[in-house]
Amino acid sequence: MAAGAGALLASGFTPARAALPARLAAIDWSMLETALALNVPLVAATELKLYRRVVAEPAVPAAVADLGLRGSPNLELLASLAPDLILISPFYERYRPQLERIAAVQSFTVYTPGAPAYENGEAVMRALGDQIGMEREAADYIAATAAEIAAGRNALAGSAAASRPLFAISIGDARHVRIFGSDSNFGAVLERFGLTNAWTGRTRYSAFAPVPIEALAQVPEARLVIIPPVPPDVTRILAGSRVWQTLPAVREGRVHWLEPVDHFGALPAARRFARLLTASLLSAEAHFG
Repeated sequence: MAAGAGALLASGFTPARAALPARLAAIDWSMLETALALNVPLVAATELKLYRRVVAEPAVPAAVADLGLRGSPNLELLASLAPDLILISPFYERYRPQLERIAAVQSFTVYTPGAPAYENGEAVMRALGDQIGMEREAADYIAATAAEIAAGRNALAGSAAASRPLFAISIGDARHVRIFGSDSNFGAVLERFGLTNAWTGRTRYSAFAPVPIEALAQVPEARLVIIPPVPPDVTRILAGSRVWQTLPAVREGRVHWLEPVDHFGALPAARRFARLLTASLLSAEAHFG
């Protein structure tokens, strides 16, 4: 069964609806998220302990084997699990020759220069669903994500908490932040919510721009939405940082610390961010108006 399914997938054949989905392995986390959202049978993925801490959802079943680091996956373990299909992104193309000796390999791209990550995430979800005979499930997930974002927009409509521009940031160290622009997953959610992204500058291929913390003072009325993970000890250092403490948003209590979301995630990450942001802004509305 495994060898036959792998050959069909490698040839580009789309299994019939009656066929069982392939047994998948994922090296790239954005593809891991996408496969998990479709409830695809997964046999292995990378850095699962870290994934569970900094990505969190979709949850990884306990039976999925951990292949170790994304940068150096355990190929011997992967081969022993005999997957039908291995999912990667262009970041891991250097491993393709070794991976193709194990199973068929498919590369999907969420982050490309000048392309919107959210729409790419939808396209990747649809493409994977088409390839493994789960077209309906992919379409349902895409529609459910759009509906959840629309519900968030409606919940925030007219609220004072949503009236200010927002910086969506991650903290690199005690002196620098990464600001997510319009080409990022997070920027796309802000746009769909009808919120103003306070960052109008250019962003890099990686979808965010590292800048000094002082840059956040350029839009003094903005809220700060912080998306973990945050490096160890940074929150303690920021508590004693004069630059950080004098930022208008910090001084006036307009800082929102969300739960972790995958900064380079696919559609499931956008959906998680939308839900967490909605809850945080509505909580601020209830407590502070």
